[in-house]
Amino acid sequence: MRKARELLERYGGKSDIRLTIQPGIGAEGFRIDDDGITGNDERGLIYGVGKYLRDQSWRGTSVPDRALRPMYFATHFHNFYHDAPIADVCRYIEELALWGCNLLMVWFDMHHYTSINDPAAQAMIQRLRKMLETAESVGMQSGLAMLVNEAYANSPLEQRGDFRWKENGYKSDIIAYGVEICPNKPGGLELICRYRQEMLAAFRGLNVGLFSLGAYDQGGCTCQQCKPWGANGHLKTCAVVAPLVKKTFPNAKAMLVTWHFDLHIDGEWDGLNRAFANGAPVWADCLLAEYPLKPGVPGGLPIIGFPEISMANMWPWGAFGANPRVAHWQEYWNDADSRLAVAIPYSEGIYEDLNKVLHLQHGWDRRRPLRDIAHEYCAAEFSPATAASVVNALLALETAQAHDIDHHAIGRALHGGSWDTERIYKLPAASDALATLRRVDAELPAEKRAGWRWRVLLLRALLDDELHRSAGRPTTQSDAYFEELNRIYHTDQADWLVSPVSRRALTRLKPVFPKL
Repeated sequence: MRKARELLERYGGKSDIRLTIQPGIGAEGFRIDDDGITGNDERGLIYGVGKYLRDQSWRGTSVPDRALRPMYFATHFHNFYHDAPIADVCRYIEELALWGCNLLMVWFDMHHYTSINDPAAQAMIQRLRKMLETAESVGMQSGLAMLVNEAYANSPLEQRGDFRWKENGYKSDIIAYGVEICPNKPGGLELICRYRQEMLAAFRGLNVGLFSLGAYDQGGCTCQQCKPWGANGHLKTCAVVAPLVKKTFPNAKAMLVTWHFDLHIDGEWDGLNRAFANGAPVWADCLLAEYPLKPGVPGGLPIIGFPEISMANMWPWGAFGANPRVAHWQEYWNDADSRLAVAIPYSEGIYEDLNKVLHLQHGWDRRRPLRDIAHEYCAAEFSPATAASVVNALLALETAQAHDIDHHAIGRALHGGSWDTERIYKLPAASDALATLRRVDAELPAEKRAGWRWRVLLLRALLDDELHRSAGRPTTQSDAYFEELNRIYHTDQADWLVSPVSRRALTRLKPVFPKL
């Protein structure tokens, strides 16, 4: 109850609101009436506070449809989660809790480091622990993502996997850093276990409710003993790694990840169906799968979706501002709702904040139209009076989202050409969203107008307009817009695929765009 009170006061609620816990409402549910906010349990009270902060006139009882409403933060590429001040990231985690998030998953990606004792590795572990500790303080469980055969930058050469995909009959190059361990080489499985036990010890003490066992992106091995990886070497490794995790975190569920199955080599999904024909192994509790699903439900396991809320139709990711996808995710859930137990959205940053809320609140009420959720978001984050107009602008921006950059044009501009003549940016037809957002901008209170959620939305429309008028050529004004996004995202050192693409940023990233 103390944390709920703290959140209420921190995020603008009245300090004299009565908060109580009264079991019987329904797990994680809440009731708001004229007497105050009542939660079925600690989590329910936090979610009730969130609803009250969004709409102080709302009265009623609400209980979530889905017990699990998770989110996955990709903490890499020097994106917001990787480089923003940790206080900003922790505040953001609290804000997601107020929308109903009850599990946060992160990944300690080993390949950057030389060992668990590498100072940079220890710094990342402490950052991830702080994020998860914050999540647990607001009622979430922790989740740990992992690739089953991942390794450090200096892993032993003699135990590394075979990545000669063409020679080994794979149809495309697997995404790997080349340091991953082959479980079929002498000592390989033992080394994988040692790496994993060290990592688990670093996160001991957290309330881990879910862990994922990834096969690809990166990961894998193409050798004959491991082939096809997803239904062979991967399963062999999972059978050893999963019990290690469950020994450290007895309440954690194991999620077998099928991401990229059959992309690099045929037969992985069918092989998994055959391997689980008589039932799933005791170490597997659920299955993460891309949607639409492949035929069969291996072992009868619950299927977890993996909606990608960050990357689609914008390259680099988030580089042009907000990427609202209300209509798209409504179509997704119209079809997927009866087939998925739950979904874990994959997030690369904060520019898709609305997309997170759409999924979290759909998990709360599966019958509620996502447009209604978007309206609640706009009313709460911006203004009730302008919410309908902003929702219409969001839908217009979604229709006009197909952003890209021309690598060849950038290469020419960076290597002796001219920024003034090269058409760097590629966009679809302009939308009419900017006129609406400018009108709303003039009506919003100053603090809302300056808030990052409003700015990434308005900047998206401003960039679309500016770059259409310049026919895709950079301008002083477009550079200013990109640089503001860079400051909001804290991506001054980011890899180009998560970096707003001003001329300054592209010059910093010059090695990525060689002379063409």
